[in-house]
Amino acid sequence: QVQLVESGGGLVQAGGSLRLSCAASGSIVSVTFSGWYRQVSGKQREMVAGVNSGGNRNYADSVKGRFTISRDYAKNTVYLQMNSLKPEDTAVYYCYYVVSGMAYWGKGTLVTVSS
Repeated sequence: QVQLVESGGGLVQAGGSLRLSCAASGSIVSVTFSGWYRQVSGKQREMVAGVNSGGNRNYADSVKGRFTISRDYAKNTVYLQMNSLKPEDTAVYYCYYVVSGMAYWGKGTLVTVSS
C-alpha cells in the first residue's frame, strides 16, 4: 500500500505563487509515474503535470510556462511549483502515483486564486 499526503494549498491572489507537496509513504518500490491532477466541482478531473521514471515531464497546455513539477527521490516527494496563478487555476489538486502498476491518489488540497 502507498499513502499520499498533499500539502501547500491555500488562498492566493491572482499573480501569486504556491508550492504543493506530495509525500509518499509505504511500499514504494517502483514509481513509474507521479503527477498532479485538479478538479473543479462539477467537472472532470484533469491532468496538470506529470513526470515519469525517466524524468520526462509533461504539462497541460493551460499551465505550461507557469507550473513546474519536480521530484525529490530521497524524500519520496513530488512538488508542483505554481507561479502566475490565475482565478481559473482554482481547484482541488490531487497527487497521483503509479507504483508497481498500481494507481494511488491523495485526498487533495484546495487551491483558491482570488481575482
